[in-house]
Amino acid sequence: MPPEQANPQTAVTDCLIVGGGPAGLTAALYLARFRRSCLVVDAGSSRAAWIPRSRNYPGFPPGISGNDLLARLREQAAGYGARLEHGQVEHIEPHVEGFSVRYGERSCITRRIILATGIEDRLPDMPDIEPAIHAGKVRLCAICDGYEVDGDNVAVYGEAESAITHAVFLRTFTDRVTVVVHGDQAACEQAIALAEHYAIRVIGDRVESMQPCENGIDLLTCRGERHNFDIIYPSLGARFRSELALQLGLDCDECGGVKVDQHLQTSLRGLYAIGDVTLGLKQISVAIGQAAQAATAVHNSLEANPWGGSRQAADQPGAATARNDNESLPDQP
Repeated sequence: MPPEQANPQTAVTDCLIVGGGPAGLTAALYLARFRRSCLVVDAGSSRAAWIPRSRNYPGFPPGISGNDLLARLREQAAGYGARLEHGQVEHIEPHVEGFSVRYGERSCITRRIILATGIEDRLPDMPDIEPAIHAGKVRLCAICDGYEVDGDNVAVYGEAESAITHAVFLRTFTDRVTVVVHGDQAACEQAIALAEHYAIRVIGDRVESMQPCENGIDLLTCRGERHNFDIIYPSLGARFRSELALQLGLDCDECGGVKVDQHLQTSLRGLYAIGDVTLGLKQISVAIGQAAQAATAVHNSLEANPWGGSRQAADQPGAATARNDNESLPDQP
């Protein structure tokens, strides 16, 4: 499809960020402080909102909830001039100025795009699962909160081989770990040997129901066996929110994870991806590091924006055009 022609009456944004989680908001903060015009379009579905309290995010010794962290990041980015809008980006196509983007009834032209759309966890079929997550009875990230397990009776629910791997990780924090098999019950000999070595119990019977209760999660199998666990970790995988990337034909892995280069640029020039939608460790600290890298790369890829005596100078149409060399300015701010 040939690039759409520019409308001289339409203001062009330096960078549009798809997704308002920690990665997207951090990128917006950096770009705003580089005095670039920046728009965040957020569908309101950040995975961080599920976090009842994160204690491994640096700088908050008592911990901080995901929603509180998002609120602080929104305030910080907006305070430096980033625009935040609620919406779902539905379509991106090439434009002579960069990209044309449609979200809901609105559209805009942007020179650069950063995808920060994240992933969506596959959750077990359980009533009241959201309150159970906020109560810490169902947990989604052992790397984030395994330390708080501290000897609790824990189940990992998922396909046998994957669940056993997660269960071995959790043995650092408790000696009471059970794998509850869901779906494919086959496990390689190495995984079975690991379960036996670390005294991990395996329940192979199909689950009839899981129900939050006062003291954790009650689980009933099809054979009528009842079990109670303090905590359940689903190990059911996640879906990459990479529909826009696939629509544009970007290079992705077989699961939809977006492939990027050392500057977090995708296979389409001018379009970057950061955070959980890319390949690698799914941690907020990783996502915000990628955001800093990508925002700096975006800034360096645009025409320099010399100080003009006004913070709004960089927001004017025509203030930035493509630079050929992403290395022409330093990588560090």
